[in-house]
Amino acid sequence: MKKIIESLVDMTTFNVDEMSTSYDEGKNQLWCSVKTNEAKYFIGRNGETIMALNHIARRIIDKKSSVGASAPLDRKEMTSITIDVNNFQKKRIDNVNAMAHMMAERARYFKSNVECEPMSSYERRIVHEFLSDLPDIETESTGEGKDRRVVIKFSSGI
Repeated sequence: MKKIIESLVDMTTFNVDEMSTSYDEGKNQLWCSVKTNEAKYFIGRNGETIMALNHIARRIIDKKSSVGASAPLDRKEMTSITIDVNNFQKKRIDNVNAMAHMMAERARYFKSNVECEPMSSYERRIVHEFLSDLPDIETESTGEGKDRRVVIKFSSGI
C-alpha cells in the first residue's frame, strides 16, 4: 500500500520535500506524511484537493484488494488511510476533537442533546470515534446532504 500511495503522490507533479509513512496498530490506520513548499496547491481550498487525493488513494487500494489483483492487499485489517500534507490533516483532526470534547461537556452540563454544525462524513466519523468511549455520551448523525450533522446526546450511562 505504501508504494501505491507514493506512486499516487508522485503523479501529482507537486514538489515533495519529504514523505514518510507510519502505521498505528491501535487505530488500524496508515498515515502518510508529506512535506512540501507547495502545500496550498496540494491541500486546496478548505482541504478539497487533499480530501480528493485521499479518496482516490482509498479507491485504488480498495480496487486492488478486491477483484483481479495479482497480489491482493490485506485491506480488511486497515480501516483508515490518510495522506497528510504539512500536518494539515492532523491539525484538522485536533480541531474537530476539541470541538467534540467541548460539545460533549456542554451536553453533560445541560443534560440534553447538542447539535453540531453540518460537517463532512470524514469529520463526523472523527467525532463518533472520539466520543465512542464515553459511557454517558452517545452520538448520531442526522440530516441530509450538506446539512448532515452530529447530535451529541447525554445519557445517564444506564
